[in-house]
Amino acid sequence: MTCPDPIPVATSSPRYLIIILGPTATGKTAVAVELARELHTEIISADSRQFYSEMRIGTAMPAPELLAEIRHHFIGHLTVTHEYNVYRFEMEAVERINQLFTAHSHLVMVGGSGLYIDAVCKGIDELPNPDPLICHSLHEKYESEGIRPLQEMLKGLDEEYYAVVDKKNPKRLMRAIEVCLATGMKYSELRLNRQKQRSFLTVKIGLNLPRHELFERIDKRVDEMIGKGLVDEVRALYRFRRLNALKSLGYREIIQYLDGHLTLEQAIARIKTHTHHYAKRQLTWFRRDPEITWFRPEQMEEIRRFVRGIGG
Repeated sequence: MTCPDPIPVATSSPRYLIIILGPTATGKTAVAVELARELHTEIISADSRQFYSEMRIGTAMPAPELLAEIRHHFIGHLTVTHEYNVYRFEMEAVERINQLFTAHSHLVMVGGSGLYIDAVCKGIDELPNPDPLICHSLHEKYESEGIRPLQEMLKGLDEEYYAVVDKKNPKRLMRAIEVCLATGMKYSELRLNRQKQRSFLTVKIGLNLPRHELFERIDKRVDEMIGKGLVDEVRALYRFRRLNALKSLGYREIIQYLDGHLTLEQAIARIKTHTHHYAKRQLTWFRRDPEITWFRPEQMEEIRRFVRGIGG
């Protein structure tokens, strides 16, 4: 098999951050690695679930050989006991990107966390758009437990806003909770901010598939995660089950199985269903952005041509 010609890299400014984004299970990692390989550059992860070193199987962390071949940043750099939020990521990621641009004219960023991608591209609004994963979790809680747990959660996070909010309005409760959890700050203290200027340009490449194909890929990947030992991975982290990191997709369902509330078959089915819902929320987020150019994941040659045309 012959290798494609390397993508020519400009030797002068401007600097380009090429972002590979899209819903879960669309093959973003493979495309990002291929571009980074051809550009002789490095990868910034914007997948908030892959920050934690102990959560490898359930987050589809890149294989060790890929991490060894191409330098990745913000993968496995935290433990589940670390508190982390989008504001810290914005500060640390932009600083790292600016450092890397002293040696590279192009960098690749990859992920499905729209909130974290927006933080790098334009700075996070002090009242950000809802994080799809947090939003999904809160909707599940409301549907299964009613409004009272939302009231109690908001009171614990932001007593000042709780004192004035319409406590019978679940949308307002969930919105405030989303912002508190995503930012690590009180909703009552935040104000909208202007878009920040970056020293680099961003190019957004979206990957997507027809819904039935996407759901088939999600289901296949969940089965592969179970086969690779997801249950054992979650069991090793069981003592941390009350931490936010362990409340993410795949982990919370297996914890319900370990607690005896679900059979393993039920847990697997719920992971698949919940991941379908999450993928739809991701697409809702990304489709609001007119700067994204969309491809199917197998359109690698078309993606290469698109990247070659950057700045042309």
